Amino acid sequence: MTALENLQPVIEAARRGDPAALDRLLAACQPHIRRYATRHCLINDIDDAVQETLLIVVRRLRALRTVAAFSGWLLTIVRRECRRLERRVFGLDVYEEIRMEEWLATHSDEALRIDLIHALESLPGHYREIVLLRDFEELTLREIAARLTLTPAAAKSRLHRARELVREYLIA
Repeated sequence: MTALENLQPVIEAARRGDPAALDRLLAACQPHIRRYATRHCLINDIDDAVQETLLIVVRRLRALRTVAAFSGWLLTIVRRECRRLERRVFGLDVYEEIRMEEWLATHSDEALRIDLIHALESLPGHYREIVLLRDFEELTLREIAARLTLTPAAAKSRLHRARELVREYLIA
């Protein structure tokens, strides 16, 4: 998302309510959102994730605290949309997602960072490692499986379990 970092004046103008700047920002973001959604969403959900992310950006851009955080904020929105759409498809517990969203809304960014650090530290080493490889180093499941000498299915399963443990820690 380094190309988005060059858009800081456009982001700032869009935050102030400039409709032309908002249009330029959305046009610049869309390919990045699509690329990220392609990696993280089910194939049928990519277009929906892109559209929902763009709508969320329009609605919440003024709440963004710092322009420098825009790229990370945008990726977080895409990731959440992909997960939300996936849960809908597989019929997963929507109540748990609502509880997680409420929990996120009631904590400051600093409190979230601290809680996430504690949640990651509470994980057994093999779960912590796979979360760090996927979510921080942004490796694909295939790359993670090769690095950890696992099958892709085992890596996916381990990642899922690790994320579930983090979620349980955070909302418990």
